[in-house]
Amino acid sequence: QVQLVESGGGLVQPGGSLTLSCAASGFTFSNYDMRWSRQAPGQERTFVASIIRNGGARNYATFVKGRFTISRDNTKNTMYLQMNSLKPEDTAVYYCDVPSLGSWGQGTQVTVSS
Repeated sequence: QVQLVESGGGLVQPGGSLTLSCAASGFTFSNYDMRWSRQAPGQERTFVASIIRNGGARNYATFVKGRFTISRDNTKNTMYLQMNSLKPEDTAVYYCDVPSLGSWGQGTQVTVSS
């Protein structure tokens, strides 16, 4: 079955960086567009970034443009989210998903705090 496992979250100071990973299995990773979303406490899950199957096109939410970079390695069945210049408002659980399959990972917590 489809499995998505996020990792790389943690506690970081404002202005710091983290790289999240999403390891995929159970489907042909290179055939599917992928997405990162996040959910802060008490808020709805929101779109962060997406990348098409060959990595050729990427989209970002306005609030992360210029700070986050989404990428994928189809040889490793893994998607990444490089996050720079982190702000306290970036604190959330970050999820990867395959929109066309309706499959989500369990999420990884990112906390930005001094």
